[in-house]
Amino acid sequence: MACEHPVVVDPPDEEGGRRVRVDGQVSGRAYSVQDVVAFLQEAGLQGFDEMDVVRSSLIELRGGGPDVWAH
Repeated sequence: MACEHPVVVDPPDEEGGRRVRVDGQVSGRAYSVQDVVAFLQEAGLQGFDEMDVVRSSLIELRGGGPDVWAH
């Protein structure tokens, strides 16, 4: 069964990082939209950029939008 949002960015933690999961696997902790883009590119989504993080229906930003990085 496919995920509705194959990329999930969790709410910020106490240090301002947000865990990023791609297809259910933790890719790492992002501290900015650029970090999320880097994880997506490492996962094979080479064409993704900052605006794709904001607009793509494949990405679920939990606990705040792309401008929320503080706990």
